[in-house]
Amino acid sequence: MTALRSLVFNLFFFTWTASLLLILWVLLPFSWRVMYGAVEFWARSVRFVLRWVVGIDCEIRGRHHIPAGPAVFASKHQSAWETMAFLWLVDWPVYVLKKELMAIPFWGWYARKCGQVAVDRSAGAKALKDMVRGCRRALKSGRSVIIFPQGTRIAPGVAKPYHPGIAALYTQCAAPVVPVALNSGLFWPRRNFRKYPGRIILEFLPPLPPNLDRRQVMAELESRIEPASTKLAEEASRYFPRSNLGREARNHQ
Repeated sequence: MTALRSLVFNLFFFTWTASLLLILWVLLPFSWRVMYGAVEFWARSVRFVLRWVVGIDCEIRGRHHIPAGPAVFASKHQSAWETMAFLWLVDWPVYVLKKELMAIPFWGWYARKCGQVAVDRSAGAKALKDMVRGCRRALKSGRSVIIFPQGTRIAPGVAKPYHPGIAALYTQCAAPVVPVALNSGLFWPRRNFRKYPGRIILEFLPPLPPNLDRRQVMAELESRIEPASTKLAEEASRYFPRSNLGREARNHQ
């Protein structure tokens, strides 16, 4: 049954996404808010079908840690789910993403229209400066920034370093930095056809304290996100089949 539900969802996801990519160009002459509204609609529709076809629901914790104004959300990244979730969790978010994505036909046009911040990883120090400049611009306009400090999807239980870009945003953007933990990789594993029913939990953690230096920022962020994400994974294993979740976690280590 899991395989059948996954097949139905994947067919919907790729067909619906491709269809919108071919249609949304008509919105390019309008404001970025119009384009973003269409993208948010796509994210919410995927969330709806994911729930009713696959059986993946979600729970959001720690909303009281979300600042009243624009902030930088430094999130654990385990699956494609959170790249959509922030579209309906945060008003008009700006994502920090790798420059190569901007070269994708249609998708790159829409991402650029929505003001996403692209990072050229091969550009060294210049890439860091450009990222900070773009995020400052977004924050100044009242929009929050979403960044995945490990730079890519990391399977549950796998340790990977945090990149220093988040420390630069903390020290140079004068905005609260909110760590975010989650367990999405247990239900929507990266590079995997199957999706497993259950409840994804995303938890906003307390913002980092002020006046940390770069090294302290990195240590504090990792010491909060990693244990919290591990705790959410352990919680999931108590309520959903270990035969599915445990195997997928091991397969991606």
